[in-house]
Amino acid sequence: MSREQHIARTFVELADTLVEDFDVIDFLQQMTVRCQELLDITDAAVLLAHSGTRLYSPAPCDPAPGLQRVLEVALDEGPALEAYRTARSIVPENAADAAARWPRFTEQVLQSGYALPSVVPMRLRKDSIGCLILLHTGERSLTVDDLSLAQTLADAATIGLLHARTLRQQETVNTQLHTALHSRILIEQAKGILAARRNIPLNQAFEAIRYYARHHRTLLSKVAQEVIDGGLVPPDPPAGPRGQSVRRKAAGE
Repeated sequence: MSREQHIARTFVELADTLVEDFDVIDFLQQMTVRCQELLDITDAAVLLAHSGTRLYSPAPCDPAPGLQRVLEVALDEGPALEAYRTARSIVPENAADAAARWPRFTEQVLQSGYALPSVVPMRLRKDSIGCLILLHTGERSLTVDDLSLAQTLADAATIGLLHARTLRQQETVNTQLHTALHSRILIEQAKGILAARRNIPLNQAFEAIRYYARHHRTLLSKVAQEVIDGGLVPPDPPAGPRGQSVRRKAAGE
């Protein structure tokens, strides 16, 4: 598949929020995966607005503890809050300036092995619902074209989420967003249990849970609960491009 085809497929996925079994967590997780693939970055994460100016992380975290610590600090300090509040992209130019503006965040990012991240807002006109953090290691930084693509992906995801909120009962999607943190904890527990049962990496366990949920047209959180309480052991997805991706990650490629 060419990069252009991959981009086109991603925009179709981000527009697909009007299905009956729309799952906010799965939608945002898929968005971060596509950002990693298209922008050749190490990690991506979405932070959404909650209770005014507060942000929280709704999607399951990568098992790497460094990313988890970075996101924990980013909720209180750093370019993520600034991008959300100003609805503008934030691209720190150097570590000295970043340390002066966000000392705790900058220290945690560098200690976790990342370079300074780029952050784009998730916005539609005057509505800002959160931001997208793009993290990479090494000296490579995002190009202007990469940053433009990231902003376009974030805009498309924002439109999809707002359409879902408008065309359904508003309380339904809002409830999903506000309870996503609880669901995330549930999914993380299920990942650990499944990984231990099958002796597989955590990311491979998540892919198995995610595929099972999609194949059975049910929510990730419901499958996670069945793994925890009912002893469910989802198998790996069928062989194919996605399966190959899982195997590459499991092998450390």
